Amino acid sequence: MPNPPRVILSGFADEAANHKTAAEQFAAFAALGLQYYSIRFIDVGGGIKNVMQLSKAEIQKVRHLMDEYGLNVSSIGSPIGKIKLSDTDDGTQNKYVPFKGYLSRDVKKACELAHAFESKLIRGFSFYHPKGTDPWDFLPEVVDRLGQIAEVCHRSDLTFGLEVEANLVGQNGELLAEIHKQVNHPAMMLIFDAANVVCQGYSTAETFAQYQAMRSGLGWLHIKDYLRPKGAQKGGHVDEEMLKNFVPADQGDAAHEAVLRDFARVIPALERKLRRRGIPGVFLDLEPHVKGGGQFGGFSGPDGMGVAVRALCRVLDYVGIEYHVRDFEDVKAARGF
Repeated sequence: MPNPPRVILSGFADEAANHKTAAEQFAAFAALGLQYYSIRFIDVGGGIKNVMQLSKAEIQKVRHLMDEYGLNVSSIGSPIGKIKLSDTDDGTQNKYVPFKGYLSRDVKKACELAHAFESKLIRGFSFYHPKGTDPWDFLPEVVDRLGQIAEVCHRSDLTFGLEVEANLVGQNGELLAEIHKQVNHPAMMLIFDAANVVCQGYSTAETFAQYQAMRSGLGWLHIKDYLRPKGAQKGGHVDEEMLKNFVPADQGDAAHEAVLRDFARVIPALERKLRRRGIPGVFLDLEPHVKGGGQFGGFSGPDGMGVAVRALCRVLDYVGIEYHVRDFEDVKAARGF
């Protein structure tokens, strides 16, 4: 019989730490049995910083602690692409950065960080169009920019993952699928995040359809769920800082059972594709936000992250996808037995 589909569990470790210190993050993840994490915000003694602001000395401190806790970086949780396309005052606080310098500075820095942490993946986004405008009108500009980003990543032997999220040009599955088709670059894949769709007012069935639209371009999944408020309207600008209905993966409206049951059929071929790019397997990256979420991050606490991990494992067990959490053999190996 063929081997069952298998994924690698990961997560945004800053969500598990009350103060975002590296030791808190890593202790929580080790205790939960995870061996991979995505790095986003972290404090190694100089205050909380986004990964993009870490110095070489701070990177070395993080690497030392990773070894101590038996952790590896699955992806660089960068904010690449979370800037305005144009210098337009649209009533939002989103920043505008000229793209030429952004490409040579920020994207290059993200690539350097991926190498420093021995990861092959960079998470990113599809740029903010002016609030109140039609995102489809900005597809040519976004396709051009993302094609250049993908090429920079490709030259560094890295893969750029484009996450679906509200208010960006790639705010739903149809838009991201079209972006992926037009960019047509082996170094750019898509990241489905069901809660980021549901919070825009999509129903469970519509959310599954958004996943289907993205399926052929997927590289990995982010896992968080959301309870759709009664009477929620679909479309329009989402005030991300006001979102408060995030729940574990088996308690919301995000169709995780249906998504993961379908994704199980995709995993074997995707795993082969990823391994050809030097990626160890198919990641499910937990970003649960169960104690709150916003535009540039979220929080779950060590207890909330534990609840979220167990909820995801229940769904994976139910749909027949295998995964590994640390067991006694791992503990013995760490002790040199």
